[in-house]
Formats: sequence, C-alpha cells, structure tokens
Amino acid sequence: MSTFEIKDNFYLDGEPFKIISGGIHYFRVVPEYWRDRLEKLKAMGCNTVETYVCWNLHEPTPGEFHFDGGLDIARFIEIAGELGLKVIVRPGPFICAEWEFGGLPAWLLKEDGARLRGLYEPYMSHVRSYFKELFKHLTHLQVTKGGPIILFQIENEYGYYGDDKEYLMEMGKLMRDCGAEVPFVTSDGPWDDALECGKCDMALPTGNFGSHVKEQFDTLSQYTNGGPLMCMEFWVGWFDSWGRDNHSTSDLEANKRDFDDAIRLGHINIYMFHGGTNFGFTNGSNYYARLEPDVTSYDYDAVLTEWGDITPKYEAFKEIIKKYAPVPEVEFTTKIEKGAYGTLECEGRVSLNSVLDDISTPTCGKDAVSMEKLGQNFGYTLYRASFPKGKVIGKLAFSKVNDRAIVFMEGNRFGTYYDRELLEEYDFKRHPYVYGDDGDFDVLTENMGRVNFSYKIEQQRKGIDGGVLINGHYHTGWKMYPLPLDNVDKIDFNKPYQSGSPAFYKFGFNAYKAMDTFLDLEGFGKGCAFINGFNLGRYWEIGPQKRLYIPAPLIKEGHNEIIIFETEGKAARTISLMAEPDLGPRALPDGRPE
Repeated sequence: MSTFEIKDNFYLDGEPFKIISGGIHYFRVVPEYWRDRLEKLKAMGCNTVETYVCWNLHEPTPGEFHFDGGLDIARFIEIAGELGLKVIVRPGPFICAEWEFGGLPAWLLKEDGARLRGLYEPYMSHVRSYFKELFKHLTHLQVTKGGPIILFQIENEYGYYGDDKEYLMEMGKLMRDCGAEVPFVTSDGPWDDALECGKCDMALPTGNFGSHVKEQFDTLSQYTNGGPLMCMEFWVGWFDSWGRDNHSTSDLEANKRDFDDAIRLGHINIYMFHGGTNFGFTNGSNYYARLEPDVTSYDYDAVLTEWGDITPKYEAFKEIIKKYAPVPEVEFTTKIEKGAYGTLECEGRVSLNSVLDDISTPTCGKDAVSMEKLGQNFGYTLYRASFPKGKVIGKLAFSKVNDRAIVFMEGNRFGTYYDRELLEEYDFKRHPYVYGDDGDFDVLTENMGRVNFSYKIEQQRKGIDGGVLINGHYHTGWKMYPLPLDNVDKIDFNKPYQSGSPAFYKFGFNAYKAMDTFLDLEGFGKGCAFINGFNLGRYWEIGPQKRLYIPAPLIKEGHNEIIIFETEGKAARTISLMAEPDLGPRALPDGRPE
C-alpha cells in the first residue's frame, strides 16, 4: 500500500514525485491496443497516464451499466499499473473532451426543463447512481489499496461554465462517499475568472493551456495556496471540425519550449499523448457563430498519431524528458502492421425506405418529438407524415430542429437544411409542391454530435423538438422512426433500391491476415461506415478528413463485410482500403496549407 499527498509538492510514499503524464482515452482506442499505447507512453519517459471517463457509454439508458470490452476501464488501469505507470482519473460527470455531449448521457435531456451541472435534484440523483456503480471499478485501484490511481479530478473546467461552489463540494463529497481516498484536483483555464469560479476547497487547482507556461503558472500560483503547479492539459495540438481547410497541426519548436518549461517549473499532463478515434457517433461539436461538428479522427496532432505511430514530437519530447527523469527501455509487445486490401466492388445496395420497418419500430403521435423523447441517443431519426392527393405545400418551416434535416416529398429529395438554415421559413409560392398519389412527407434528421462545451449543453435535443409548420400551421400526425443504426445486420439487400435516395451499400473482402487499414470513400457524399457491424464513424466529402481508420482487431481472417450508409444519394461503385491515412492537408505554423 502507498500514500499520495499534496503539500508543497506531490509526494508518493513521502518522497517528492514529479508527474510527467500523457492523456489516453481508453474509449477512443480498441482494447487490443491499450497495452501498445501505454508501453509507448512509458518508453517516452512518462510515469503517469491520464484518462477521462465517458458516462454516456457506460450508462446508455438509466440503470443499464456497461464496463466490459472497450469500456473495461479497470482493465485499462490495471495494464497501466502492470507497466509501472501511475494513473489520473477524471470521472466527470462532465468531461468536454470534444466528446458527444461532453460525456453526459443524452437521456438527461428527455425531461422538459432539465438542468445540468448543478444542484438540480433529478440530475444529482442520476450522478449519484452512476458514481456509485463507477467507483466499484476504481476504488480498489487507488495507490492506497495497492493500485496505480494517484488523483481524481472533480468535474471538469467548471470555471468556464458556472460558479456553484456547493455543487463542486457535493461532487467531492460524493466521490469520498463512493470510496475515493486519493487527493482531488480541479482543472480550469489559467486566468483569474475561470480559476476563481472553478476552484473547490477539497481540491488542488490545476490549469489547462498550451503556451506561455511561466505566465500561466504565475497566475495559477495565486490559487494553489503554496501547493504544486500542474498543467493538467498541455495542449500539443488541436481537433478538426468538418469543413475546415486543413488538418490542425502545431508548431513543434514552440511545443518543445513550452514542454520544457512546464516540466522544469512544475508538473504536466500532455493533452493528447494519443488522441485515438471518435468511433460511431461519439464526436462532439462546438457552437459559437455556427455549428461545428468534429470529425471522426481525434488525431489532435498528438504525440502518437491516431493509429499509434511515433512522431517527431514524440522523439523531441523524449529528449526533453531525459533532462529531468530517467527514460526506461521498453519492449513493444503488440505487433501492428498497416496494409491495403485494395479496391472493393459494390455487392449490394438498398434504399433506406425499403428496409425502414426492418431496422426501426416507429412511434406514432400527434406531435413530432425529439430523439431523446423517443429513447434514442445517437444517429438519425426519420419523421413521416402522410398527405392526401392534391395537398399543396407552399410554405415550410421548422420549430426547434437540430442539426440537419433532409426533406423528401413523395420519395423525392426536396431540400437539405443545416444549422441556422433550420430557422428560416421557405416560401414556394412560385413553385408550390402538389401531392399526387403517394402522399408521404419525410424529414430525415441527423444528430451531428451534441455540443460538448459552453452553456449550450442544455439546448442539445436532436431531431424535431418543436414541430414542422406546413403553410404556416403546425402539422399533426407523425410516424417517428429512430435510426441509431446499431442493427445493420438486419438490412436485406435484396429489397428495392432507388438511385439518389438515402441508402445502404454492401462491400466485402477476404483478409489473409488482419492489418490496420484506411477506408477511402471517394465518390460518396456523407454518412457513416460499418465493418462487421462495428460503426467506424462518419465521413463527409467536405473534409478535411478523407479516410476512416480501421484498426486490425476489427478485421477477421477470412470474409469481412463493410456497409456504407449514404444520405446524400452520392455513391461510387467501389471503395478502397488503403495502407496510408488521409486526414486532409496539413497547415504550417503560420496557418498556410502545406
């Protein structure tokens, strides 16, 4: 058993301990690669790993908990301990992390008027239930119990969001009640207002920043009461959003100077050491002037690439660490190989309309309701109304619809509306739509990723939350089809296909061995991709990301199946599995494309 204390410094068993940590999110890495990424962290000279915890995947519906497979956080921490690494756990409940809804489960929004990140009893009741279960997997792994966990964080960057000190204290008390024994920290932006609002009497404040280390530490020192200075998120890169010109990259020379300063003057956690991947529909979004959803890759220009390769940044940081701490020799025990499987021909295609009732059970109601009220967390929702022959549509408007909607009239694509376009009224007086015999009016909505930062988190209901206005009045009478696409095995490719419609496309290939590979979807427009039923994430022709990473553990020796869901009606006859990634053009330090 050990002790870990915060005094004028960090002390492990009474001896000063310099934290040199790197961030790896277990939920963004296939579990077969956890050991590889942790070995590479140790080999660079780090003595600690930091991870967030994603509530929304661990409790997808209230009271239903998952802590196995890729969500086996205890196993991730145990592997770190086997390698001699210490662990910092940031359990949230809010984590930001450019993760869908900042890690909060979408079902929190089902209740009208729900409040988050504060002493609102329905919210706190759910947090208590979740923490009670989560800490069963963590408490025995603290250093006080012989495990590797040395610190827990209370909430995350709360000073950016609120100033409810009672809420922060309640979070700390709750963790103590659940068995937390090691010290607590908070983390906030390194300026007075954020630090003042986010500090908690139970925790040491730390800062999140990527430059001007001395100045940031000077500010932070005014809040630590003589305690150690730590950068909890030393930003070595940044994330990408759909539609930006380049893949974000950092200035390595500036990184090196700031990294050296941080280790020399205090303690550090590199954000990110290894970013990983937003598999499935787990990417978050930012919203300032407009909605900016993050891409599937969380490469982050991190020390290791999304696919785990060592970078020049890794080598540079390793040399800096050698000045302050011993760097061990580490054998990498996981054999990882990249390869191409070539060009694949389409083997089947079917329209969404043809298989709608096979993959979704509709809810019928007078009013269209949000994705959350339908019990759905991620993906798409199709809303269907039926109009009689001769019905004229001259005006169309939406009330409270997020994030993207494609409108179909009698099966024909009528318009696509995104973000603020959903606030407008569309007047078709000169060319009104007159219904014939087939009277379906469909709205296919997509949750592009709930906002993971700022006060807008309480405004993140997806799909139709306020209705659709036809010719100036609310239309009643809807069938609502949830489409989380967690059952693509039910798709029957023998059913009809209509060109230009939202559709599924099937491809197959035989693998003589499993290798990391990259899915190229040139010729497709927008959608998501699956391999052997596993959701790889979103693609979008606007970039910057052009290929999706497929880790080798997702590939079987023998036959493999890839299914593409394409919403824009743009589809090529082939896809390719390539040996190299393509995250888009890189930017030089001054912002110019490379």
